[in-house]
Amino acid sequence: MRHFEKFLLADDGATAIEYALIASLIAIALVVVLTNLGTQLSAEFSEVSSALK
Repeated sequence: MRHFEKFLLADDGATAIEYALIASLIAIALVVVLTNLGTQLSAEFSEVSSALK
């Protein structure tokens, strides 16, 4: 029973999960930003290419 109590009071796993959630949110934000940036850059390069022809 003491081991179970110790397990419930331990917060090491919670800290690791919090860091994992933060890292995953940052990764998702980066993917969204870079996808939008890539789309905008592609449109700009297409426009410049068309203007040069």
